[in-house]
Amino acid sequence: MTEAPSPTQYIQHHLMNLTWAPAPGDGFFTLNLDTLFFSVGLGLIFLLLFRFAAKRATSGVPGKWQSCVEIMVVFVDSLVKETFHGKSRLIAPLALTIFVWILLMNFMDLIPVDLLPRVAHAMGIPYLRVVPTTDLNLTFALSISVFILVIFYNIKIKGPWTFFKELTCKPFGPWAAPINFPLALVHEFSKPLSLALRLFGNLYAGELIFILIALLPWWVQWLPGGIWAIFHILIILLQAFIFMMLTIVYLSMAHESH
Repeated sequence: MTEAPSPTQYIQHHLMNLTWAPAPGDGFFTLNLDTLFFSVGLGLIFLLLFRFAAKRATSGVPGKWQSCVEIMVVFVDSLVKETFHGKSRLIAPLALTIFVWILLMNFMDLIPVDLLPRVAHAMGIPYLRVVPTTDLNLTFALSISVFILVIFYNIKIKGPWTFFKELTCKPFGPWAAPINFPLALVHEFSKPLSLALRLFGNLYAGELIFILIALLPWWVQWLPGGIWAIFHILIILLQAFIFMMLTIVYLSMAHESH
C-alpha cells in the first residue's frame, strides 16, 4: 500500500509538467509535452468546430452552433472596427483566433484537478498539467508572436526610417535620442512581457487555488470549489478578452504614423 502524499508533495506533483529533453539535464531544449498536446489539440478543436459551422452555414434559420459562431464573429469584428484604425484582412481573424483559442485553453482549468492526471497515471504517465496557459512558455510564445507582428507592421506601414525616428525622437525630441531610445525599447518590450505575465499569473493562481481546495475533505470541496469555479469563469473570459484587445490595440498603434 503506497503512502498518501503530503500536501506539499500533492501540490508539487500537480504543478509538474510532463517533459522531454534530447539529453538529461538539457533544460534549454526541454519540451513540455502536456502543454504542446493540449494547446495543439484545443487549437484543432477550434478549427474543426468553426469549419463545421462554416460548412453547415445557411441563410435560413440558423442552428444553435451557427448562431453561437455568428455571435462571436460579429462581436470580435465590431471590436476590431471600433479599435483598429488601419486596413488589414489579418486583424479580425487573428483576434478571433486568439480569443477563442485562449478561452478554450483557460476553460481546461474548470476540469477537476485530479481527473485527467489520474487517468494519465493509470496509463503510466507520471505528470500531467491540463491547462496550457498556466505554462509560462506558452504565454510567452503567444505574446512574442504578437510582438513580432507589431514590429513587422511598424516597419511595413511606417517604413524603417520613420519607425526608427519614432524610437529615437519620442518623447523628448531628436536632441534627446540617447534617452529616448532606451525608453522606447523598454516601452516596446513591455508589451510582450505584460501580455505573457498577465495571462500566466491569473491562470496559475486560479489553478493553485483549485489544487488547495482539492486538499480539503471531499464532502467540503463542493462549496468553496463551486464558488471559486463560478468566479473563475469571469477570470477565464476576461483574460482571453484582455489578451485579444491588447493585441488589437498594439497592432492599431503599429498602423498609425505620427
